[in-house]
Amino acid sequence: MTGPVDERAFELVTLASGARAVKHRGHGEVMHPGVGPWREANHLYVDQSGLAVRLTEPGPPLVLLDAGLGAATNAVAALTCARALGPAQQRELHVWSLETTLAPVRLALEDAAGFPFLQPFAAAVQQLLRDDVVHLPRATWRLVVGDMAEAWRRADLPAAHVVFFDPFSPAANPQLWTPAALRLLRARCDDGAEGCALYTYSASTPTRVSFLLGGFFVGAGVSVGTRRETTVAATRPGLLRAPLGERWMARWERSSARAPHGQPLTDEVERALRDHPQFHAGTGQPTFNRLAT
Repeated sequence: MTGPVDERAFELVTLASGARAVKHRGHGEVMHPGVGPWREANHLYVDQSGLAVRLTEPGPPLVLLDAGLGAATNAVAALTCARALGPAQQRELHVWSLETTLAPVRLALEDAAGFPFLQPFAAAVQQLLRDDVVHLPRATWRLVVGDMAEAWRRADLPAAHVVFFDPFSPAANPQLWTPAALRLLRARCDDGAEGCALYTYSASTPTRVSFLLGGFFVGAGVSVGTRRETTVAATRPGLLRAPLGERWMARWERSSARAPHGQPLTDEVERALRDHPQFHAGTGQPTFNRLAT
């Protein structure tokens, strides 16, 4: 979402699983539906990204871009993972959380019984909301409030090694899922030896086309709840465990939903997808600037 946000637009709900979650009253979407916020945050984002292992390997600070603070579940799951490592943590964790409204996290903090996983970090969250930064042992957590795509243009935003991409869906928040927006995000990803991998819940064909046209290599992610697959996008194919290949391309050719989010299916778009180096080994890195609209 962009622009002013009415904080009364959110409410707390109880899922069929018994977990508490935040719902947007306007479009009706629930944050982390199905298995609930904590299980999804850990399985889809923290565990799948191998965060614990990466933090035990010596190196410079690991930069995590938390694209969609929401109720702070994903960020707190990452910080909980780091804290649990204790002396085994060999590198600092730097979390940058981006969000347009702080209503969801404020609601979650008020429901201690429904969001118990936030409580060990309640003071840190309150400080983050007040000061936009909080320093923890071997971790720093920063907050940027405002238009998320504009935040990706910030000069002080460091190159990310991991991205938890968790905004509302393309139906409710279409502007963040377009190839043009994702090219901005791709520009904030580390292109060094470590590279960057992004994790998101959507596995739709338009979503994967958008990430491919946005400059990423794309693969299938883990199953979560009722989702048979999620999506992983990366700066290079070697970071993908299950990269999309010929079978996916054949399904795309037959699909009735072949266009990316926010763009018509033109000959140029089709050509760019077919020419993506993911599907042509040895052709080098892609050039996507010609699809700037």
